[in-house]
Amino acid sequence: MSDALEKAEAAAREAAQNSVDIAQIVAAVLATQQAAQQQPAPLAPAPRPAFDAKKWIVIGGVLVPVALAGALFAVAITIAACAGTGCFLILRSIWHEQKRR
Repeated sequence: MSDALEKAEAAAREAAQNSVDIAQIVAAVLATQQAAQQQPAPLAPAPRPAFDAKKWIVIGGVLVPVALAGALFAVAITIAACAGTGCFLILRSIWHEQKRR
């Protein structure tokens, strides 16, 4: 009977060792899964700069006169083109009339 008792005792020791090994494997798998599921913390959004009214007043104070000057220049070019066309038409009619005589 002692032989059966020794065999049972050896089987119990082996089962205990297998249980420890399995527990270590399970712990390693769970640690790996937990590490894989962790996501990096989201980055904080960059702070928006405060609205600076003085900056926009300065920009408007520069751009508005430039835009008005450009518009006046375009009107002057248009007037000059119309006056030049009228002058050439008048001179052409005078030249044709002189040719007829």
